[in-house]
Amino acid sequence: MKQNQTIWQTRVIDLAKKNGIVRPRDIESLGMPREYLLRLMKRGLLERVGRGLYVVPGSLQSESRQIAEIAKRVPQGVVCLLSALQYHGHTTQLPHETWLALESPGWHPKLDYPPVRIVWMNKKPFEFEIEEHVIDRVPVRVYGVAKTVADCFKFRNKIGIDVAIEALREVRRKKTVSMNTLWEAAKVCRVTRIMRPYMEVIA
Repeated sequence: MKQNQTIWQTRVIDLAKKNGIVRPRDIESLGMPREYLLRLMKRGLLERVGRGLYVVPGSLQSESRQIAEIAKRVPQGVVCLLSALQYHGHTTQLPHETWLALESPGWHPKLDYPPVRIVWMNKKPFEFEIEEHVIDRVPVRVYGVAKTVADCFKFRNKIGIDVAIEALREVRRKKTVSMNTLWEAAKVCRVTRIMRPYMEVIA
């Protein structure tokens, strides 16, 4: 019996190291009881970083730790707006909550931690220019730069027009994407009329 516990312990730790974050259902799918997570946490072999989220202590060190945690709990969401800008390095803003897009209408996740701000989008803009990245070994969906800039103009009432303009200027200064790519994103988000004068100024 003790040997089986040692084997299960090793398998749980290996899973946490591989995936970055492990949840109760992850180990249940392997035929192990979820109580093992609590046992390993009490022994200091795992750390709980949120409700139902466990990691190997000290394994999540990146600045995007919260993004990884949220992606694990809401895999259908897409990191957007200020959080996407920060991830791509195109803003001086430091959001205290993670901005996450979900397709409307849909299920509203209830997260007590990390703090998250939900933005609802229709099917076409929601599915446009989704990139898949890996943060702390966790697959994360993030909008591309052009889509993120267009979203900033779309949701300017939520984040401020000054943030949208700053993002556009940074993208053009760094030449991250072309004007044509920005324009395509603007059309999908239906903000061409709003973005046109700013794009003409910085072109």
